Amino acid sequence: MIKQVPNVKFVIRPEKEFLTITSDDVFKGKNIVLFALPGAFTPTCNDYHLPGYELNYDELKKLGVDEIYCLSANDPFVMKAWAKNLDLKKVKMLPDANLEFTKAMGMLTDRSASGMGQRSKRYSIYVKNKVIEKMFVDEDGKFDVSDSNTMISFLKSHK
Repeated sequence: MIKQVPNVKFVIRPEKEFLTITSDDVFKGKNIVLFALPGAFTPTCNDYHLPGYELNYDELKKLGVDEIYCLSANDPFVMKAWAKNLDLKKVKMLPDANLEFTKAMGMLTDRSASGMGQRSKRYSIYVKNKVIEKMFVDEDGKFDVSDSNTMISFLKSHK
């Protein structure tokens, strides 16, 4: 497992313009929870994974988390539409359409058999100033340890 988040660029579109941000913009000098998932609008991601972090956002903030990011192998348009569809107000969306972060993290998985192509494994990380303090990785096809409740339990036990 890598010890530090990789230095990559992310292209986001918060309004009408594309913006390029870096890993430093996301992680440097901050306590961050990032959870990654295979794809926007897919059943487990849409119904449980992302909504769980939105629901538990305030509790995670009380435990010292500065921001929570959802990373997926989708483009900025899809990520924005997904956030709007779920009426997200708190969790920030981080598109990894080119899979740069995913590959550098060693979290690439092949979902070609289900028509999805190359995707991210389902995982979550707790990062302090770019250093990965804890990583929870689900087995392919599972949703057991990358959920918000597991992250909350970890943070409570490491206060």
